[in-house]
Amino acid sequence: MASVPQTAPSKADLGKRFIAAIIDGILAAGVSFIPIVGGIIGGLYILLRDGLELDFMDRRSIGKKLIKLRPVRLDGQPMDPVTSAKRNLPLAVGAVGTIFWIIPFLGWIVAILFGLVGLVIGIIELVLVLTDAEGRRMGDKLAGTKVIEVAE
Repeated sequence: MASVPQTAPSKADLGKRFIAAIIDGILAAGVSFIPIVGGIIGGLYILLRDGLELDFMDRRSIGKKLIKLRPVRLDGQPMDPVTSAKRNLPLAVGAVGTIFWIIPFLGWIVAILFGLVGLVIGIIELVLVLTDAEGRRMGDKLAGTKVIEVAE
């Protein structure tokens, strides 16, 4: 479906990426309030959001769709759920921890630890987006992807 255009910008606008990430984070956090399954749904959205072949998403997250960004594979193949999971795995760590909130005491400690690890990974990812010449974060390098701006 979408391939890397010959004239693709080297780095998508950071402000647009930030807004798209906020939108996706709000969506994932919103569903995570649903007891037990919410954390699973939120975590799955974070993982698979860029590879779902749904008409309203077009193989990109809802945030990226609204802000007109697209993650693309460097090999020119269309995004798929496996590539999306590789790309977003570093960002899903914190969301997975919400599952443990239902277990008193020990589960809360585990959830907090997941949250802290997720925060550290998120900071690393942010630094990479800001400092990498192509705006590629750890997840992009793992999956062989980058984010570009598109007209639609």
